[in-house]
Amino acid sequence: VEAEAECLAAMVKLMSDMGLTSEDVGIKINNRKILTELMGSLGIPEEKFAPTCVLIDKLEKVPVEALQSDMQELGLSTETVSTLLDLIQDASLEGLEARLGPESAGLQEIKQIFALAESYGYADWLQFNASVVRGLAYYTGAVFEGFDRSGTLRAICGGGRYDKLLETFGGEAMPAVGFGFGDAVIVELLKMKNLLP
Repeated sequence: VEAEAECLAAMVKLMSDMGLTSEDVGIKINNRKILTELMGSLGIPEEKFAPTCVLIDKLEKVPVEALQSDMQELGLSTETVSTLLDLIQDASLEGLEARLGPESAGLQEIKQIFALAESYGYADWLQFNASVVRGLAYYTGAVFEGFDRSGTLRAICGGGRYDKLLETFGGEAMPAVGFGFGDAVIVELLKMKNLLP
């Protein structure tokens, strides 16, 4: 998790250097392992994990009712869908720990990232959000997404851990963490904040 903490520190440094603060931008953070554990606890089959994650990623973009029907089309029961969405929407680290147990690998990693963020001095930028999935199936651990706190713009930046990506394309198995910025979005944010040079 040190690599995730360093990537997050680089994101924060870049935004700080542009004149942005934690009052302007927040970073939502989650861990795909938490979602895997939650779905497993609800009896969702492993082969439905990726399509379910794609739908969860839309949680803040489309009405919950639309997601419920899409999840039911995947063959998930109304009760399972309802429980999963409730767990994700109302999630806190403490609540998830009560459900998944203190040995949850995903929760342990998130807590370590928050502890490192505290020691690096950027914890005020971070916000746990169980609905952050980053839509792409290659993420294997922590996922994060920078957002404009005014709610005007779409995601500013995002990234996470993708330990199997290189292997998927024929390369050597190698753990990896990374992030990217949306250049158009960051320019719009800087314009909104009167920070363009």
